[in-house]
Amino acid sequence: MFNFKPAVVASFAALVGIVGLAQPAQAEVALTYAFYAPSSTFPAAQMQQWKKDMDQCTDGAVDIQLYPGGTLLGAKDMYDGVLHGIADIGLGTPTNDPKRFPLGYGMSLPVGFQNATVASMTYWDLLHEFKPKALDKFKIITAFTTEPGYLQSRTSIRSLDDISGKKLRANGPLYTVMQKLGADPVAMPMSDVPQAIQTGVIDGIVTSREILYDLKLAKSLHSVTDYPTGVYTFVAAMSKSRWKTLPEPVQKCIDKLGPKMAKWTGHYHDDDVQHAMKWAESEQNLKFVELEKGQKDAWDAHTKSMVAHWLAKHENDVVPAKKFLHRLKELKAKYAKLYQEGKL
Repeated sequence: MFNFKPAVVASFAALVGIVGLAQPAQAEVALTYAFYAPSSTFPAAQMQQWKKDMDQCTDGAVDIQLYPGGTLLGAKDMYDGVLHGIADIGLGTPTNDPKRFPLGYGMSLPVGFQNATVASMTYWDLLHEFKPKALDKFKIITAFTTEPGYLQSRTSIRSLDDISGKKLRANGPLYTVMQKLGADPVAMPMSDVPQAIQTGVIDGIVTSREILYDLKLAKSLHSVTDYPTGVYTFVAAMSKSRWKTLPEPVQKCIDKLGPKMAKWTGHYHDDDVQHAMKWAESEQNLKFVELEKGQKDAWDAHTKSMVAHWLAKHENDVVPAKKFLHRLKELKAKYAKLYQEGKL
C-alpha cells in the first residue's frame, strides 16, 4: 500500500530499534503481598515503602502487587494462605495467635518497651537468634511492632481506684493487662470504637496512640495515662519453597531490606504517634497524665503475674521462655540507648 524508498525504510527500522531499546524491561519476578488491615495503617505504609525500595534495589526486576484490607487474605488465614500459595508474602500478627506463636506473644507482654523502634529492632534480632519453630516453613521478609499500648480515656486515670470497673476496649495481651488492673475490658472491632466512645458504651481504649489523630478519638478522649503496656508484633513472611524459586539477586535485596524495614517502620510509627500527640494536646486539650505516687509499683505488681504465667507455661519449650525473656531484656537495653523516645 505504501511505497517507501529503501533509505527511508532503513531509517525507520533504525528508529524502531532505538525506541525498542528505550522501553523499560519487563519485570522478571511477580510477587503478591497481602495484609488484613486498611491501607491507611502504618503496617500498610511499610508495604508501600518495601515495594519502593525493592524496585530500586532490583532495578525494576520485581513487580509487587499489594493487597491490604483483607482483599486477598484475612488475619486468621494469613500464614496458612502463604503456605498454600494464595499470596507470595503475608503480613500477619503473631501476637494474636499465642498457641501457634508463643514467642510472638511473649514479645507482647508488658516488659517496659518505650517505643516502636526499640521494640522492632529487638524483635528482629530475637527472631533471627532463636528461629521459632512456628516459622520453620517461612522466610522472614521483615518484622516490626507497634509502640506499647497506652490507656486513653475520657477522664484521667491515675490509680487503681480510678481504673476499677472502667470499660476499656482492649484485645489480646492488653485485654489481660486490663483485667489484672481491675478494669472491665471490652473486646470490639476498632471500627466500632468511635461510636462506642461517643455514646458512652466504653470509657476508653488501650492501644497505640496514633489513633488519637487517625480516628480523631482525641475529640472524645481527653487523657492518656503514662503507663506503657505491651506491643503488638508483625511478621511479613514467604514460604521457603517460594523463596527458593527467586533469582539470587532478588533474594539478596530482600535480605538487605529486612532489618532496614524493621527500623524504618519503627521510626515511621513513632513519628506518627508524636504527630498525633502534638495535635491532640494543642488542638483537643488532651492531657498526658502520670500515675499517682506509688501507683506504678502497684500496677507493675498486678501485671507481673502475666509474665510469670507465660514463663511457667513455656519453660520447657524448644526455646525456653526464660532464656528468651532474658535476651529480650538485653536487646531492649541495647536499643534503648540508641533509640530513646524523642531521640529517634
